[in-house]
Amino acid sequence: MDALKPETPQETGAGAEIHQSHDQNHPRLTTNQGVPVADDQNSLRAGPRGPGLLEDFALLEKIHHFDHERIPERVVHARGAGAHGYFEVTDGLADVTKADLFQRKGEKTPVFVRFSTVAGNRGSTDLARDVRGFATKFYTKEGIWDLVGNNIPVFFIQDAIKFPDIIHAVKEEPDRGFPQAQSAHDTFWDFVSLTPESMHMIMWIMSDRAIPRSFRMMEGFSVHSFRFVNDAGKSTYVKFHWKPKLGMQSVVWDEALKISGADPDFHRRDLYNAIEMGDFPEYELGVQLFDEAFAQKFDFDVLDATKLIPEEVLPVRIVGRMVLDRNPANVFSETEQVAFCTSHVVPGIDFTNDPLLQGRNFSYLDTQLKRLGSPNFAQIPINAPRCPMHNFQRDGHMQMLLQPGRVSYEPSGLDDDGPREDPKGGYTSFPERVEGDKLRVRSESFADHYSQARQFYISQTPTEQFHIAKALTFELSKCETPKVRARMLSRLLNIDRGLAQEVADGLGFKGEIEAAPAKVRTRTDLPASPKLSILANQKPTLQGRMVGCLVSEGGDMALVEALRAAVTAEGGVFKTVAPKVGAVDGGADFQLAGGPSVLFDAVALVIAPEATSKLTKDGVAKSFVADAYDHAKVIGYTAGAAMLLDKADVPAGEPGVVRLDKDSVAAFIEQAKAGRVWAREDKVRQVH
Repeated sequence: MDALKPETPQETGAGAEIHQSHDQNHPRLTTNQGVPVADDQNSLRAGPRGPGLLEDFALLEKIHHFDHERIPERVVHARGAGAHGYFEVTDGLADVTKADLFQRKGEKTPVFVRFSTVAGNRGSTDLARDVRGFATKFYTKEGIWDLVGNNIPVFFIQDAIKFPDIIHAVKEEPDRGFPQAQSAHDTFWDFVSLTPESMHMIMWIMSDRAIPRSFRMMEGFSVHSFRFVNDAGKSTYVKFHWKPKLGMQSVVWDEALKISGADPDFHRRDLYNAIEMGDFPEYELGVQLFDEAFAQKFDFDVLDATKLIPEEVLPVRIVGRMVLDRNPANVFSETEQVAFCTSHVVPGIDFTNDPLLQGRNFSYLDTQLKRLGSPNFAQIPINAPRCPMHNFQRDGHMQMLLQPGRVSYEPSGLDDDGPREDPKGGYTSFPERVEGDKLRVRSESFADHYSQARQFYISQTPTEQFHIAKALTFELSKCETPKVRARMLSRLLNIDRGLAQEVADGLGFKGEIEAAPAKVRTRTDLPASPKLSILANQKPTLQGRMVGCLVSEGGDMALVEALRAAVTAEGGVFKTVAPKVGAVDGGADFQLAGGPSVLFDAVALVIAPEATSKLTKDGVAKSFVADAYDHAKVIGYTAGAAMLLDKADVPAGEPGVVRLDKDSVAAFIEQAKAGRVWAREDKVRQVH
């Protein structure tokens, strides 16, 4: 390309570049009632940072219509996997919240968790590049609390009025019905390239966070700032974090594509099998706690869902652990019928004026009413509270309770034993002072769209930065419209010049790109946040990982058993793969064509010399080895397998390619525990 201009032009007003005004060439945007819409970017609120207003009929109509678009599967988060378990308090929070579940150290609360992808339908693959839902239903002694989060701590948009737009853009294009479960198409990139607030999320979704190795190996976040309220009525801001016991791990993109073909249920199967084997997934719950003084001095607005608070600035305090120890008895009855709502909170947990959260509180309940068919969805066992429930709500579709008596209202003098209000122990909202003009406006404190995007990028290791650039190149290459690619490159220039250049070169872009308008110039003084990197925080372990061993008739089965014992002792899973499942004693776990190396975290080749000569002519066998090498996995091989390595163009003896015999099993295990050999990707970088 010719040049990338470094200057960042300034906007003329907050969000000015995303307004597309009516003129003689474009029809006027209206509500379904034909009422002209003046602002489709911001919901109505009391002051720039005030709460959303219920009278915002344009917001309610837009989200209401969106929530009712499809039945019966979810519009978003349709593909999910669930598990039962418990949450145990390890560090009480009685000083900051009166929420009962946080009061007593060691107390356990039943939970149900649903993990999901967002964009695809129920039949899509687990390994799509996508944000993952991480929703937890706590069955507390004071009612249901739903912590409805994602595996990414920020989101694409700042205001709920834009949620239908981002989902419409990422879903299959309506005139053709494809692609689904993919963001690599024109409508998605057209939307985000015109929506600069999405740039921080784009960095996350193009990173390895969007292709996790397992639900058990990804973090979870509340996204929004909530409030804790204690017995004295004092408020403390809180952001919630889930941290996996097994540490974080992702796959690479080529691997994700091949896993999708080999096992589209890879994540579901992994979760189910782990629980069935008693290898229960475990997560720590952490909180970032801060007061109004911190919120006022922090560099970004804590009500902005496109921003995070780095852990180096505000450490995460671990307060509990969650263990998932039981699979659903019936996927439809539990995983599919479970209804999560951000508005489901308990005394001691309250909302903030985050405009995305305010809209979600309406949207989730509205969605469940439509999808499950009735306001009585709380009577479905998976959704029912496990504490006493009494009120005067009656009848309705699918009413399952027998509700005797003549009184269905209050106050009443006819029923002395009926439920009554509890002014002391009942739920009360924090009395935040609110005042402001009714208006549709985005707070100026929400206007910096690039600085944290840059901070995330510079916080990644070189390997992870390389993956982000390749992901952007791949996705944008799928766009058919040149101006969409050019517009996105202009956004990337505001994040990092080197990244923009690498993607432009990868696309073969010709010509000059001007930096996109930005109201707030990108800050370069924000330090790297190592906690944002997967690789900088990886754990050397085989716990939860799977090693695949390619075996053959005549192979050293004593060595195979030694490998099995060593892997199992480290908490890993050992599986055998053979050209024919019945060709080895006891039978293999996978037939070669159905057990490619993409399903494993490390591989071993224990093959007799006479079998190797046949396998060198088998393209599947060569792919097994070549893919493991290209995906930076540790490979162990016996002397009899050396010819197969050679035919797959895998150099023996380099780091991560380990000669196997009875004396080198421990060395193979240590290298496999260390994870992938990312130095191999240096060769790929040099080529490109």
